[in-house]
Amino acid sequence: MSHFPALRLRRGRQSAWMRDLLAEHRLHPSDLVWPLFVVDGDKEEQPIGTLPGVSRWSIDLLVERAREAHDAGIKLVALFPNTPADRRSDDGKEALNADNLVCRAIAAIKDAVPDIGVMADVALDPYTSHGHDGLLADDGSVDNDRTVAILAQQAIVQARAGADIVAPSDMMDGRIGAIREVLEENGHTNTAIMAYSAKYASAFYGPFREAVGSGDRLKGDKRGYQMDFRNSAEALREIEQDLDEGADFVMVKPGLAYLDIIARARDAFEAPIFAYSTSGEYAMFEAAAATGAGERDAMIMETLLAFKRAGCTGILTYHALEIARKLA
Repeated sequence: MSHFPALRLRRGRQSAWMRDLLAEHRLHPSDLVWPLFVVDGDKEEQPIGTLPGVSRWSIDLLVERAREAHDAGIKLVALFPNTPADRRSDDGKEALNADNLVCRAIAAIKDAVPDIGVMADVALDPYTSHGHDGLLADDGSVDNDRTVAILAQQAIVQARAGADIVAPSDMMDGRIGAIREVLEENGHTNTAIMAYSAKYASAFYGPFREAVGSGDRLKGDKRGYQMDFRNSAEALREIEQDLDEGADFVMVKPGLAYLDIIARARDAFEAPIFAYSTSGEYAMFEAAAATGAGERDAMIMETLLAFKRAGCTGILTYHALEIARKLA
C-alpha cells in the first residue's frame, strides 16, 4: 500500500470536475418521492403552518402537482388525505369508502398523468375520530387483529382506485401478509407493497399530524405499536418479518436520526430500502435556514446524499420537487 507522500488523497479533490468524476454516490430526481396532502374542495390550497412552503391541495390542484412532479423527473408521489371531520369515526369506516377523498385523488392523477406512480397510505389515523392508526379495544389500546382485517380491505379499495403501491404505515403485526393475500385473491397481483417496517414512535411527526388533521384528535400516544427509538435490532426483525410476508419494498421512518438503521438494513437485506425524511426534519431545515444558521439548499442536499450513502434506494421528502428541478 502506498503511503504519504506518494499517496496524496487530496489529489482527487483539487477541482470540481475531479470531485464529480470520483463521486461514490449521486442523487437523481428518480430517487425522490414527493408526499402530497389532499383536501376536499375545488381550487383549494391550504398552507400548513408548521410546514412552511407545504400545502394541502384539492384534487384538481393536486393533479397539477403530480404533473409538475412528472415533468421534473419524479417517478412516484405519495398521497395523504385530510378527511373531513364529518367523515371521521371511531371505526374509521371512511377508509373503506371507494369514493373517499384519497381514492378520488388516485383515480384523478392516474387519469391525467398515467406515467407517474401513485402510492397510497394504508392506515386508519386519517379516518378515525381518536387519531390512532387502528381500532381501539375496550382498554384503550389498539386492537391488532381487528385492525389488520380493516387494513387489508382498505388496501383493496386503494388498489381498485388505481394505486400502484399501497403503503401500510400502521405498524400492526401481520398486516403485510394479510394485505398481500387479499391483493392476490382479488386479482391485484401487480400492486406493490411498501411496508413502513421500521416506523419509530418519534417526536418528528408533529407537522404531519397537523397536515392530515389527526394531531388534535389523538388520545394518548402511539408507543404501543410504533417502535421504541432505543432499539435497533428490533428494526431488523420487523423488516425481515415484512419481507417474509410479501413486502416488495421497506421503509425506515424517520430518516435523518435513523441512518444507522438504514445502513444495517442495507447490509442485511437485498430488498429496496426507502427512508421518509419527516415533516419534523423538513421544519427543522426551514427554521434553521430562516435564522441564518446554515445555507438551506446545501443542508438539504447534504442530507439527501446522506440517505443515499447509508443505502437508500429512494427518499420521501417534502423538498422533492424543488430538488428534482435543481438536479435537472
